[in-house]
Amino acid sequence: MRAFQVKSFETKAEMAEIDAPSPAEGEVALRIHACGLNFADLLMAKGTYQDTPPPPFTLGLEVCGTVTALGADVTDPAIGTRVAVFGGRGGLAETGVFPAALCRAVPATMSDEQAAGFQVAYGTSHLALTRRAHLQAGETLLVLGAAGGVGLTAVEVGKAMGATVIAVARGADKLAVARAAGADHCIDASADIKAEVKALGGADVVYDPVGGDLFKAALGACNREARVIVIGFASGDVPQIPANILLVKNITVIGFYWGGYLAFNAAALTDSMAELMHWHAEGRLHPHVSHALPLDRAQDALDLLESRKSTGKVVVTI
Repeated sequence: MRAFQVKSFETKAEMAEIDAPSPAEGEVALRIHACGLNFADLLMAKGTYQDTPPPPFTLGLEVCGTVTALGADVTDPAIGTRVAVFGGRGGLAETGVFPAALCRAVPATMSDEQAAGFQVAYGTSHLALTRRAHLQAGETLLVLGAAGGVGLTAVEVGKAMGATVIAVARGADKLAVARAAGADHCIDASADIKAEVKALGGADVVYDPVGGDLFKAALGACNREARVIVIGFASGDVPQIPANILLVKNITVIGFYWGGYLAFNAAALTDSMAELMHWHAEGRLHPHVSHALPLDRAQDALDLLESRKSTGKVVVTI
């Protein structure tokens, strides 16, 4: 089968012909239809992600596919079921094996491309805003990087939870995408974020997948007892947090890594995804896929992420 693999951290990933895997105990084999890309894929390709395996390995954290074979002692999901699964790797390939317990049936209302990019982005925003930040209806949520893969879902989830959402993104086109997702106020990332957010009443919760200068500006725009969720550092700059500001304004800074829950509380992910699937079925969520490219253009798809030319999700179709 074909797979897009990292052979070395010093060279770009490349297409390879490898043996198709067979499911072990507790696993299922999937014919992969689509793979959702994430910023973590860029880091894994360079060997800088916290869960990077040793080369060679196949990129692609999350997929949608159809079950074609079952490992020992697996009865569910049944062969022929279309499922979405976060496997952590192995998605940019024609087939793959994944833990059966992590597979979730995909409703007919959701396309392969939407399902492939649904779990990480929506799961991150939902669990971060509900379990960690305890966002309440009527509060103001400030979303940085609001047109990106996770940022755009934070806009939607925040609105679904009854918050007033302030979206920060770079350029009119990206701000239009955030506005279409439900943002109440949109601010260009080149503006004076601190001043503009404070003029809107300040932020009760900050959702930050960007880091760098935007984090510092957002911290200055926080209301008393605000919660700042650290999602990632797409800017490449991990900010240093001035503890005196936290002290004076009773601000809480919260770290959040969605994939980490697989190791210590997988039930939290399962419960979160069940609620999100219900919201999607009700028409409350509208996954946005800006680009869907074929497997032989996987590097082009990764380049779209790295160049910040995409909005929402970038998906590779198999």
